[in-house]
Amino acid sequence: MALASLDRLSYWYPGSGRPALDAVSLAVDPGLIVIAGPSGGGKSTLLRVLNGLVPHFHGGRVAGAATVAGLDVLRTPTRRLARHVGFVFQDPERQAVYSTVEREVAFGLESLAVPPAAMPAQVEAALVQAGIAHLSGRRLATLSGGERQRVAVAAALVLDPEIVALDEPTSQLDTDGVALVLAASRELAAAGRAVVLAEHRPQAVLAAAGRLLAVEDGRLAPVSARRFQVRPAPRPRPVDAAWELRRVSAGPGARPVLEDVELTGGAGEVLALVGPNGGGKTTLLRCLAGLLRPLSGAVMRPPGRVAYLPQDPAALLHRPTVRDEVELTLRRSGEVPDAGPMLQRLGLVAVAGRYPRDLSSGERQRAALAAVLAGSPSLALLDEPTRGMDQRARRALAALVEDLRERGSAVVVATHDAELVAAVADRVVRVERGRAVDTGSPRAATAITLERVPAELPA
Repeated sequence: MALASLDRLSYWYPGSGRPALDAVSLAVDPGLIVIAGPSGGGKSTLLRVLNGLVPHFHGGRVAGAATVAGLDVLRTPTRRLARHVGFVFQDPERQAVYSTVEREVAFGLESLAVPPAAMPAQVEAALVQAGIAHLSGRRLATLSGGERQRVAVAAALVLDPEIVALDEPTSQLDTDGVALVLAASRELAAAGRAVVLAEHRPQAVLAAAGRLLAVEDGRLAPVSARRFQVRPAPRPRPVDAAWELRRVSAGPGARPVLEDVELTGGAGEVLALVGPNGGGKTTLLRCLAGLLRPLSGAVMRPPGRVAYLPQDPAALLHRPTVRDEVELTLRRSGEVPDAGPMLQRLGLVAVAGRYPRDLSSGERQRAALAAVLAGSPSLALLDEPTRGMDQRARRALAALVEDLRERGSAVVVATHDAELVAAVADRVVRVERGRAVDTGSPRAATAITLERVPAELPA
């Protein structure tokens, strides 16, 4: 018997005339199912059916049927379904309840009234399984985005659920972090559990997948994957320095995350920062943006506007519509407030009149990029810019970065996305253990193209 099943399930969000899920039938058996597809296609909605957030939290209309662990999703409260389904959201920053790692991981146990004496051992086991035992005792505010993502994974695993639903769990993870999430997924599958994992970059998890499906326009279809190589074209190295870090040591507290860093970037150069979670990439960007004062050393920036995209794009978005966000940037930059071209480039015309925080994660990421990069910033700083973005949106971002480069903007991108690095970077700097090491030009990256399989979807 399947651990969960959907039988011709259709779902409409409140006020929407178009179904987010359209007659979806799916049996979830033990093993790892990877679900790919474009932003706004229905991946997150499908996962939220499994723990009852759709429809109990979001409201809207439903047709068809869904069961999880033998329970009717449409008639079972979310609090009961949560005992059977562990869930990791696209935005782990917004999922946190407590301020420290152990308390956050223990939250689910507290909700189930697990005896306090039994909690420490279960929390420790979950931290080890997620590969973050070394984060014990840390405050969430001091963690990188990738480290927070792994805390969210540990919080889902601690309940030992029958089904684990992971929405973009590797979007901010380094290679080691991805490997640990996959190892945990394999262990769960081997123990008879089901892992349903939504990914825009299936190349990160493809080797471990038992099934690969795609959701597009609310419809489900099996797909196959085809690999190809992305080879970066050689680009001239700029000569004039646009920004510089001079013996910079910095961190959110008294203890430095970066130590004695010397680094320079040129106008018209795209520099990629790579390296493990917690290595200092975000700290470096925040120093360049002027949001974090160095503990020692000096930061030189170019004259003009500095555009900064943080890991959590929702922190930027506060206007009533996406169009308003872009126009605000243009007005503050002294430019004509015509948002149309930027909205067109990033595929946001259809959602231009929507409230940004109501968008899907990928659409919200594109809205933040549009708001940040509108006009002509002299320095653009992008922290994990492809998070939650599908292949089409990532290609649009690459083209936008190339245009900034051609107009003479200096661009610094912190990312785990090897395909993006290969497509846009002139130079790669590895940031690890507080050091920044120039590794030169990027090497080719492997990408994945998804192709529909002309076969009936298994029930």
